[in-house]
Amino acid sequence: MNCRYCQTSNSKDDHRCRKCGRRLANMPVYAGSSAAAPALHYDAHEAGPVSRTVVTEPRVARRAIHYQQSLFSSRELPRVVPFETIAPEAVEVPKRRLPSTPARQRPRKVIAGQQSLEFASSVRSSRPQEGAIYCDAPVAISTRRSLAGVLDAAMVATALVVLGAVLRIASCELVLNVRTIPLYLVAATGIVIFYRLLWCLANGDTPGMRWAHLTLINFDGQRPTRRQRIVRTASGFLSLAAAGLGLVWAFVDEETLTWHDHISKTFPTPR
Repeated sequence: MNCRYCQTSNSKDDHRCRKCGRRLANMPVYAGSSAAAPALHYDAHEAGPVSRTVVTEPRVARRAIHYQQSLFSSRELPRVVPFETIAPEAVEVPKRRLPSTPARQRPRKVIAGQQSLEFASSVRSSRPQEGAIYCDAPVAISTRRSLAGVLDAAMVATALVVLGAVLRIASCELVLNVRTIPLYLVAATGIVIFYRLLWCLANGDTPGMRWAHLTLINFDGQRPTRRQRIVRTASGFLSLAAAGLGLVWAFVDEETLTWHDHISKTFPTPR
């Protein structure tokens, strides 16, 4: 008889496998009989020495005991019992969700004379404040900005000296009096404006800023446009016209920005 687990060949009288020790399939196991052991009887009528006579009772058929087979004894059955066969109601089948339609809002009932609460002022806006720098570039210190202004002023002064030298060579007499001084000031102002507009139209930094290793950017950290440069130049003249108050504002400003920095939303930063 072959074992159904390890397929080892066993004899017919073996109840368990010789190799794996499992019980062989369909092998009956006989229980012991409840009949009493063979009795010994003595024959008292026989003469001579007492002889023992063994009387055996008829053999009683023993009842065969069959054990329940293992749940996983058959190779055809699966080794794992599916959970759906045990509790089919516990398995939830995912349902397809239909697109929900937005709930229809009920119209508000307006009561005459009832006032509404204003919450707009208490809610903070996520938009940055106007006039605040959004990028991480540092603002140039006042010393370097003053140095750039002095170098640009030296360029304008050099242009005025060259103009005076040309007029002197052309035998033009320069007379300084009450009538000519305003004309000279207007000419000098025109040269300064022309100098500043020249670099605005060229959309580049002035020589003074380049020599001071400064560059002009906007609050977003990008290169400013021509319009922003022109607005900065015009607001710079406004800061000077207000007795220099627009330049002094940088000492009390949180980010050390002047008036023309805030108006044009540009500022110089180290390169």
